[in-house]
Amino acid sequence: MTTESPAQTVQRLFPLLAEGRSAEAATLFADSVSFSIPHPPGIPWVPEVDSADGMRTFFELLQTHVRPKEFDLRQVIAEGADVVLLGHMVSEVRKTGRDIDTAFALHVTVRDGLITRYHLYEDTHAVAEAYFDR
Repeated sequence: MTTESPAQTVQRLFPLLAEGRSAEAATLFADSVSFSIPHPPGIPWVPEVDSADGMRTFFELLQTHVRPKEFDLRQVIAEGADVVLLGHMVSEVRKTGRDIDTAFALHVTVRDGLITRYHLYEDTHAVAEAYFDR
């Protein structure tokens, strides 16, 4: 049996999310997860998360509030247990019909084949502009 690299584990996540398979995506996460997505107050799809079950909730909330339009993974940098993904994404906020158009960096850590860290960095101003009525 071959052991999957941390980068391979992380890259299995995106097709599951694209297909709306939140419960299956959550099985890639450990019982304890360090989760961080800096965001403006009042964004409903970023809950408090500290577990695989919390990740499932996050993915379900994301699907409820945001429709993905483009996802361009441009670079994967892996060293040991850490994987950093750099890319660009466009998502439509269902409430307003406006797009979040942002570059992103995602720092993920994989230990014993499970994701233990999920820290996403994106343009929080773009998120606020797309979500809040102004």
